[in-house]
Amino acid sequence: MKRKIFFRELKSYTISTIALFVMALAWTGFLIPNKILGGGVNGIATMLFWTTGLSTGITIVVVNLVLVLVALRIIGSGFGLKTVYSIVVLSAMFSILQYYIKEPFVTDKFMAAIIGGIMGGTSIGLVFTQGGSTGGTDIVALIVNKYRNISPGKIILLLDVFIISSSYFVFQSIETLVYGFVVMGVTSYTIDLVLTGNKQSVQLFVFSKNAEAIADRVTKETGRGVTLMKGTGWYTKTEHSILLIMAKKMESSQLFRIIKDVDPDAFVSLNTVMGVYGKGFDEIR
Repeated sequence: MKRKIFFRELKSYTISTIALFVMALAWTGFLIPNKILGGGVNGIATMLFWTTGLSTGITIVVVNLVLVLVALRIIGSGFGLKTVYSIVVLSAMFSILQYYIKEPFVTDKFMAAIIGGIMGGTSIGLVFTQGGSTGGTDIVALIVNKYRNISPGKIILLLDVFIISSSYFVFQSIETLVYGFVVMGVTSYTIDLVLTGNKQSVQLFVFSKNAEAIADRVTKETGRGVTLMKGTGWYTKTEHSILLIMAKKMESSQLFRIIKDVDPDAFVSLNTVMGVYGKGFDEIR
């Protein structure tokens, strides 16, 4: 059991590390060199970098310290540990990449805003799926989402509107403001897209003469619960065993493999469901 937990956590931290690298690359390779401002603590750090020359990595660490303390109290130590890890790794990657990247990867500002927003939003979404945060407005979003069924993307969107709008008083530039809103919109949409895909669930009805054997393998290999029911086929007037399985969409291929191994002639119905709440799925808010 401990070994299983270790490898699960190792996978989680590996995914988070890759996501953080992608985020740092999005800012240092596309946004900052093109003088495009995004939202969140990264946006605040970028404004300070342009006006004072202060390293974005240092700003990210300092601003997030207070927010992490709040998150530790409200969301829990597991969240805090992963968030502290994300903040430290992200600030280090910002400092390293910014030192080596002097020219933007794309000089067209609109394309840079789109690419940077997609990369940044995908990164935040992936870190969220691993139970952590990249800090800043992400922490505020997850705190609100803990008590209210409001998507993190919408919360971050509102916070970023304020941050990006305030940049006008610093730079007096409508162009900088517009590109900042492009990054904000793309990032918010991408976050929700990643999180929706991760949370999407499916419902399977399985009609098979070997229903018990399928149920045993499903519970053993996937850890998902199975409900066995009895039904009568009206055409044949014979009684059949029916399995009801609720699972994440990403698990459906494994379920089909199990069903095919046990009974290639099984009749299966697969439906995408809007939401599943309870043990092993989302909490009711």
